Amino acid sequence: MDYSLTHKDIVKACMANDRRAQFELYKLYSKGMYNVCLRMVNNEIDAEDIIQNSFMDVFSKLHMFKFESSIGAWIKRIVINNTINFLKKRRLQISELNDQLQMPVEHEEIDDRHLEINSVKKALVKLPDGYRVVFNLYAFEGYDHNEIGKIIGVTEATSKSQYSRAKKKIKEIIKSDFVESI
Repeated sequence: MDYSLTHKDIVKACMANDRRAQFELYKLYSKGMYNVCLRMVNNEIDAEDIIQNSFMDVFSKLHMFKFESSIGAWIKRIVINNTINFLKKRRLQISELNDQLQMPVEHEEIDDRHLEINSVKKALVKLPDGYRVVFNLYAFEGYDHNEIGKIIGVTEATSKSQYSRAKKKIKEIIKSDFVESI
């Protein structure tokens, strides 16, 4: 299937400033894009604002869409870029590999099979912005570490390090929450 032609008629109508088509495109993608954004910013109001601004960008830049990818992938890239820019404005702190970090005391490993999705979602909310962004882009959005590095302005090694630390922190949070619930 050629995904680049997905919703081609709607996109062409949007390019002609057809308001119904624009609303249709918004309905098709806004909820999914909101979820992508919310996982990264961890704040519903901020996510709503970013989505609104992103769709304004989509409609103002639609003439640049060349049908080389799916419209959904193109919109997602705009949403992710706007989300990253928002987080950078909030002074997103991503540690470089050579930064001194206090590594947590080693705990018994939690068997990955016991990690339930709700536990992971709750733990994600508690992660620092840098860890959460890299984890979401890699684990949920399917970007590789090279792409993530380019998106957020860090090295590929830093992206890998942040992802590894995020996974470790998620396990610690889940274990801590589990111990507290006993």
